[in-house]
Amino acid sequence: MELARLDLNLLLVFHHLLREKRVSAVATVLGMSQPAVSSALGRLRTSLGDELFLRTQHGMAPTPYALQLAEPVATALDGLQQALNVRAAFDPATSERRFTLAMTDVGEMYFLPVLMDALAQTAPGVTLQVVAVTSASLGADMASGRTDLALGLLPQLQAGFFQQALFRQPYVCLMREGHPLAAAPSLALADFAAASHVRVIAAGTGHGRVDEALERQGLQRRIRLTVPHYVALGDVLGHSDLIATVPERFAQRVTTPFGLTTRPLPLAVDGSVIHQFWHARLHKDPGHQWLRELVAHSFGDGSKDSARQTA
Repeated sequence: MELARLDLNLLLVFHHLLREKRVSAVATVLGMSQPAVSSALGRLRTSLGDELFLRTQHGMAPTPYALQLAEPVATALDGLQQALNVRAAFDPATSERRFTLAMTDVGEMYFLPVLMDALAQTAPGVTLQVVAVTSASLGADMASGRTDLALGLLPQLQAGFFQQALFRQPYVCLMREGHPLAAAPSLALADFAAASHVRVIAAGTGHGRVDEALERQGLQRRIRLTVPHYVALGDVLGHSDLIATVPERFAQRVTTPFGLTTRPLPLAVDGSVIHQFWHARLHKDPGHQWLRELVAHSFGDGSKDSARQTA
């Protein structure tokens, strides 16, 4: 069919239905009523001569023809959006934009309190949505625009994304204040090895290399508990004689609330570098530039590390 005979707004509805899978979600994103979204879909079905989406228990499933259209429509809309954003101004004081950030549970504890306070002061209408970095589709979600920014130690995003180092941090030993090992200002290697440890897997991050470094040095630890994330660690350590090796800035967040204390590790383990990552499609977006500057200002260690894109 001729493009001049098609309402291009219908393609925007089509694009978001592919992403959201539900009419109600598209209505929320586009600021439309659900009947208006359904009507737009009906008009597009008539124009293109295909059902495009079929209702299922998991939402609106695209037909083969809709899947065939998905990439060229997304590319066209993305190109138009970028062209418009080149000169579009972003005013954080009046914007009602929603940004989607990917981070770990540690990131949620460390980044979100500071970010929400900053938004309350400078961008009261801006909202955040947080998704897990453990998602297998994180890279694809960032490339498609579903996720705006990722924060953390994320080796799976090393290639093909812009990145900026925010801060470097060592790993420390975390335990309750009354722990027998807390009586001394430093830990002996033998005492550290003999203690009962919690091991945090933290899938989707690079923090697992701590265990690898310890193993390379021939250290055999007594692992009494293995958990998939950090969120319950404060409670666990506060009510036991277990110890854990954790990133320093996570320790800073939990020592006071849970009555914990830290000690330097008694052996050499490389620290971690926390970055912010984003896709090239948003590199020149004014709103995204503002968000990255806010993150760098709030959490950067002053090293002035510039953004770079990896191959």
